[in-house]
Amino acid sequence: MNPKETLTQKHEQTPAQKKLFDLFDQLDIKTETHYHPAVFTVDQVEPLVDNLPGGHCKCLFLRDKKKRHYFLVVALEHTKIRLKELGLHFDIKHLSFCSANDLEKFLGVTPGSVTPFGLINDTEHKIHVILDNNLFDHEILNLHPLVNTATTVITTDDLKKFINACGNSMMVMTFA
Repeated sequence: MNPKETLTQKHEQTPAQKKLFDLFDQLDIKTETHYHPAVFTVDQVEPLVDNLPGGHCKCLFLRDKKKRHYFLVVALEHTKIRLKELGLHFDIKHLSFCSANDLEKFLGVTPGSVTPFGLINDTEHKIHVILDNNLFDHEILNLHPLVNTATTVITTDDLKKFINACGNSMMVMTFA
């Protein structure tokens, strides 16, 4: 299968994606979405979207041991994120990845589809968003639109606008 051909395929939106894209319209956020086969890792998506301009992102959904604090980390695809160091920054001894149940409950996504766009489903604003400072070296970013069969291009400014509209706390960090 030719990756460039898969990016031109049309795809029917899920109801959750329709809600997301409607919110983009309400917020006057312009995006472009490219569809591709399902991917679960950065390495799998790279050959499919390598020709798209902008920063390619990875997203980690994390929690503390007692499930009191939830964090969504958005970083450039090859950024090294040390969970122990990140946890210490928040005075948390043990940060770990959230379960598939937590992904569904808080973000409305499945494994491989973690995205800041899932914040549309966090109506209680329990998730703290951590953006990698290096994201802002790029004018545009590439993220999953609630499914791992597509990549949506959005400006960094519009990503911040979206997060603010969802009502979640957000901070920018530099990862070593």
